[in-house]
Amino acid sequence: MVNDLGDLAPERTIAFQGEPGAYSHLACRNARPDMAPLPCPTFEDAYQAVSEGRAALAMIPIENSLAGRVADNHHLLPESGLHIVGEHFQRVNHKLLGLPGTGVADLVEVHSHVQALGQCRTMLRRLGLKPVPHADTAGAARMVAERGERRLGALASSLAAETYGLDILVDEAEDAVHNTTRFVILAREPQVPPPGTPTMMSFVFQVRNVPAALYKSLGGFATNGVNMTKLESYQLEGSFKATMFYADIEGHPDDGPVQLAMEELDFFTSSLKVLGAYPKSPFRESLEG
Repeated sequence: MVNDLGDLAPERTIAFQGEPGAYSHLACRNARPDMAPLPCPTFEDAYQAVSEGRAALAMIPIENSLAGRVADNHHLLPESGLHIVGEHFQRVNHKLLGLPGTGVADLVEVHSHVQALGQCRTMLRRLGLKPVPHADTAGAARMVAERGERRLGALASSLAAETYGLDILVDEAEDAVHNTTRFVILAREPQVPPPGTPTMMSFVFQVRNVPAALYKSLGGFATNGVNMTKLESYQLEGSFKATMFYADIEGHPDDGPVQLAMEELDFFTSSLKVLGAYPKSPFRESLEG
């Protein structure tokens, strides 16, 4: 069993939610290979590890190209007191895993998170395997390794196979090849890139209770030529009356058009909180191309 979960100093530690071998762990390894990943049971624990100084950064999933937004983090992030300092796009490539020496014909059940099972539905049907929901992908892989039954398989990452000593029986198990999760990297203090750096900004806001407030608040982005790449709404505290909006834009906070657009937004909002300004991921260029 491989273990890159070292005992480095907090300033060289990055927290993530999940078990070793999870896709969040893989994202930490790919985006910050010089840092020691710190597994945390819950998202709240990952945030707290950074807030308390036990880790310098946290790798937090914000949305998936198939499953949509990770709702918990839309609520947790604005209240965390942390700042977005980076983003990372992680390809989710599910592998069918089994015990060493096991063949696909030996399998009867395949365990994984319910979303992973759904994303590999075609393969499971074709092979006649019974899907069994599990709390998470890496935990399913660990369970297969611990139980030692050749009839059991798991859908998880290549890192989970490496971590728990399992064989990869099917390399490309998912139905869709574009399955990608966007992560944001959080820190205690903001780390705004130098002017001229391709930059993203993320913020949350509530509009004032006046007619066409949302339309008016967003007009400044159009008139100033600022590209808004994401706008989502979600309810606050279980109420259908209080709506929060989450937005991503392309631009640096020192850019004149961005400043004008944000000033106009602020005029029509009852609350506005910038979550971070951070370098734009090179992955976005492949989406634009």
